[in-house]
Amino acid sequence: MFTGIITGVGRIAAVHDLGSSSSHGKRLHIAAPAAYLDDVGLGDSIALNGACMTVTTLDPSRQAFTIDISAESLDKTAGLAEAGAQVNLEKALRAQDRLGGHIVSGHVDGIGRVSRFAPVGESWELKVLAPHNLARFLAYKGSITINGVSLTVNSVEDLKDGSEISINLIPHTVENTALGQLREGSPVNLEIDTVARYVERMLQAGAIGVPPQKDKQP
Repeated sequence: MFTGIITGVGRIAAVHDLGSSSSHGKRLHIAAPAAYLDDVGLGDSIALNGACMTVTTLDPSRQAFTIDISAESLDKTAGLAEAGAQVNLEKALRAQDRLGGHIVSGHVDGIGRVSRFAPVGESWELKVLAPHNLARFLAYKGSITINGVSLTVNSVEDLKDGSEISINLIPHTVENTALGQLREGSPVNLEIDTVARYVERMLQAGAIGVPPQKDKQP
């Protein structure tokens, strides 16, 4: 479980194939910021650009770790197989941590594409075209995770080729995450708000007439 508050920006130092065919995944070697791995252990979860991954090897003295990513995960995410690319890092939420963003699972729901990224006053406007199947989960002032960053939707416009959302990024976000590297056309990982996911399921259950569950008596 995560919050969408980025705690460091890493770099994919190297990418190695885990097999000889397209059905095999890859091993990513990640360079982390200084002291970032001091409280990280083998098997811990770290989100890379919003995708929850498991630390498989750890070298704190070199501030480096590796993760293994399956072919399925590579197919369903963006920006996780490019050597040299910057990635947003977030360690898994601890019970006593502040929930500064919103509840994030680290499971990517779809890949969007940047349609605009430009300065507006002191801030930046980020527009992302989301796939049609995510449109019903996007709402004005609702939450969305883009490459692991918890953000607020400023507007939604349904278009023939998807649903375009507009986000306002303050300078701090641009300077302290990898979002500042985005360009028009860049693919981005999207995760919808967990609350919206459950609301959708409840509406579906009501539409097909699923009877309510009765409480069991002891």
